[in-house]
Amino acid sequence: MLINTRDFGEIEVQEEKIIHFPYGIIAFEEMKRFFIIESGQEDLPFCWLQSVDEGDLAFVLLNPFLFKKDYELEIPDGVVKELEIEKEEEVAVFSVIVVPEDINKITANLLAPIIINTKSFKGKQIILNNNKKYTTKHYILEELKKVKGAVQDACAK
Repeated sequence: MLINTRDFGEIEVQEEKIIHFPYGIIAFEEMKRFFIIESGQEDLPFCWLQSVDEGDLAFVLLNPFLFKKDYELEIPDGVVKELEIEKEEEVAVFSVIVVPEDINKITANLLAPIIINTKSFKGKQIILNNNKKYTTKHYILEELKKVKGAVQDACAK
């Protein structure tokens, strides 16, 4: 299947690689079919969740565990069943990233992660209710500085 995208031009996508979001993405509920575009660079951990049906719609994604090692989430049983998750290894977790003009203010939505079953190609964005630790605008660079500082402290000992 050939998909015409705003940011990546025409991309050939295998039908079986299309991820189905039965309820869409928050604020884009009518968009149900997406696919992942990898950066293709080892040192660039971002990827894009590209809409199949709307070439202008793509979300920048990042695995939250890459910058927030203590990130915690519990996938509700209903979502596990809905996405047909059988093993933890089938689960991919992503945060939606917002890249403003000032790159120093790049943020991740830790409150509403995107969960994808990499086996069934079903996905859902969930909201972590009753969680006061995370926000929709978590500053990534601040978190990376904490990680870097901890590594430097450990190396100095």
